[in-house]
Amino acid sequence: MTRWTEEQLAEYEARVRGARRLPVIDTSVRPFALPNNTAGAFALGRLPTGTMNKSETQYAEHLETLRAARAVLWWKFEGLKLRLADNTFYTPDFVVMPADCRIECHEVKGFWRDDARAKIKIAASIYPFRFLAVTKRRGGWDREEFS
Repeated sequence: MTRWTEEQLAEYEARVRGARRLPVIDTSVRPFALPNNTAGAFALGRLPTGTMNKSETQYAEHLETLRAARAVLWWKFEGLKLRLADNTFYTPDFVVMPADCRIECHEVKGFWRDDARAKIKIAASIYPFRFLAVTKRRGGWDREEFS
C-alpha cells in the first residue's frame, strides 16, 4: 500500500489528467434527431401486440361479414400462441371457427419472409388445426392452405 502526501496525489492527478486529454464536447451542436413523424413515414418496429395493421383490419371486416352470413361462428385476433420449439412460438393472426366447427388459423400477409413461411409450415405439421394464409387481391382474398 502506497501512502502519498497531498502534494504527491495532486501531482499524480495532474499527470493523469494531462495524459488523457479528454475531448471537449461542443454543446451548441444538437445531436441527430428524426423529424416529427406526422405522416407515419418512419416505422421503427412492429406494432404492439394486439394491434391490427391495415390488411388485418380489412380481413377482420371480411370475417365479420362472414359471421353475419353464418359462414363463420367465431373468430379472435391473435387469440392463440403455439409453441414450436424451445423459445420459438407462432401466433396466428386470426383463430377462426367456421360453420363446420373446425378450428382454423389464418395468417394475413402482404408478402412472405422466409421465417414466417417456415413457422406456419412447422405449426401445420405439429398441430391439428387447418392453417391458411390470406393475401388481399382486387375483389377478394387469395387463400393458400398449409398441411
